[in-house]
Amino acid sequence: MKIVLLDGYELNKDLNWDGLKQLGDCTLYDRTAVDDQDEIINRISSAEIVITHKTPLNDDVIRHAPRLRYIGIMGTGYDVVDVQSAHRNQITVTNIPTYASDAVAQFTFSLLLEVTGQVGLHNRLVHEDKWSQAPDFTFWNQSLLELKGKTLGLIGYGRIAQKVAEIGHAFSMNVIYYNHRPKQPAEAWARQVSFDELLAQSDVISLHVIQTPATIQLIDHDAIAKMKAGVIILNTARGKLVDEVAITQALNADKVYAYATDVVQKEPISPDNPLLQAKNCFITPHIAWAPYETRSRLLAMTVENVNAYLAGEPQNVISFK
Repeated sequence: MKIVLLDGYELNKDLNWDGLKQLGDCTLYDRTAVDDQDEIINRISSAEIVITHKTPLNDDVIRHAPRLRYIGIMGTGYDVVDVQSAHRNQITVTNIPTYASDAVAQFTFSLLLEVTGQVGLHNRLVHEDKWSQAPDFTFWNQSLLELKGKTLGLIGYGRIAQKVAEIGHAFSMNVIYYNHRPKQPAEAWARQVSFDELLAQSDVISLHVIQTPATIQLIDHDAIAKMKAGVIILNTARGKLVDEVAITQALNADKVYAYATDVVQKEPISPDNPLLQAKNCFITPHIAWAPYETRSRLLAMTVENVNAYLAGEPQNVISFK
């Protein structure tokens, strides 16, 4: 069984692929150019199993891999694969739905606490001797915010969002959520609302939906116009969920107090990304998923998915609807 892994470096800086190598004839690439379709096709043309993290597999690529029977996505989102084409070509596609729920929820609140507590800023100012030169025992040069009593609005209510909800509740926040399908919360303190109600009521909005044609630029000029003035927006999902120009304009006009994101539309970020010129915009380089423990779990589950497929009992299969 010929197995090709297209982009293992970011996952595997300090792990190993021994478990995968035991399952077949493995060719492992650190990186594959995401914008070089010919290279992608050349690398997978004779493979029966392909593992990808961020290397895109579109319809044309899939059609040029006649032996391909299984695609394993090393992540939860599956926008890198044309799932419709895969199903049309009788190819099983799997993802890893739960490996990073705790880590991403933790990081979501790391972003929020940086916005509200300005730890990074004040740590830098202390090291620049601003505190030692202050006339008082304390100083701050940016507003600090308390979360208690504020409304946390979650767009999407899957595993990550539910964990974020629990953390928000622990901070004495009011928790509301919008889900495209009705979902009854197990907790009495979480309340489902409509999309427009969430936009209007939330002090903090956190994005937790997958990227689909229906969710691309979900947060646009019209959506922002329906939000409270001074809202905080968090994004640990996908960069394309927001209109980055609209967010930038809203930040610079003080409609949005802060945008804190771990993802952008084009990654790595482009030097001309408008968010780089926005006020009170916090950007991290797509690291919410990356703790050692999380990546170890991801690697183990990737191998488990392949093993289950080879045993004729595929798990975590993405169905096309």
